[in-house]
Amino acid sequence: MLIFLPGLICDARIYAPQTAAFEGSHAVNSYGLADSLEGMARIALDDADRLGADRFDLFGHSMGGRVALEVFRLAPDRVRRLALVSTGVHPLGAGEPESRETLKAIGHEQGFEALVDHWLPPMVAAHNRNNAQVYAPLRDMCLSMGQAVFDAQINALVSRPEVETLLPQIACPTLVMTGALDGWAPPEQHEAIASRITNSQFVVVPGAGHMIQLEAPAAVNEAITRWLQTPAS
Repeated sequence: MLIFLPGLICDARIYAPQTAAFEGSHAVNSYGLADSLEGMARIALDDADRLGADRFDLFGHSMGGRVALEVFRLAPDRVRRLALVSTGVHPLGAGEPESRETLKAIGHEQGFEALVDHWLPPMVAAHNRNNAQVYAPLRDMCLSMGQAVFDAQINALVSRPEVETLLPQIACPTLVMTGALDGWAPPEQHEAIASRITNSQFVVVPGAGHMIQLEAPAAVNEAITRWLQTPAS
């Protein structure tokens, strides 16, 4: 089974082109108010248990990539293949907690719509921001998640565990992918991640920003197809 993990204030809708293309796949729809990456990973594992998936291929986007690494930490023998997409493995940077708190404050002081309209545009390649088929569904999805979910997920990100030493332990086929125009999780960051994972495929999708699944669905699905064809033990 192929399981997709969404990122910050995203749900299964961000994977609509993927779940339509890959029969039998499953996108985790909600982490609820889980405020730790481990808690989110346990929700993903509960979904896998409910679906009867003892082993699975795991695709994590953005914050979901960090959740995927926590799934691997908790249950490495269950992860048959791994995809780390538009994500990061770096520890908390100087000023990051403060900048995350500033984002939260926009929502609390100006309303959640103002927060989304501040946070979302840089996550999408400039040429896609006026594409209603791409941007409108993204905005609607993010707005539907609400401030409480945003706050909980930000708390998870600022309390994230160290993962850099986990990367050399990953032996399963691993797709490391991002958009060429992703300013939040750029290609060079992913090239560095791929260099630390023995059995990795590094893919840069032209013309895509951070929300790669909806911005370039055909290219993403092609990369997934190649990844799923990689022999796994």
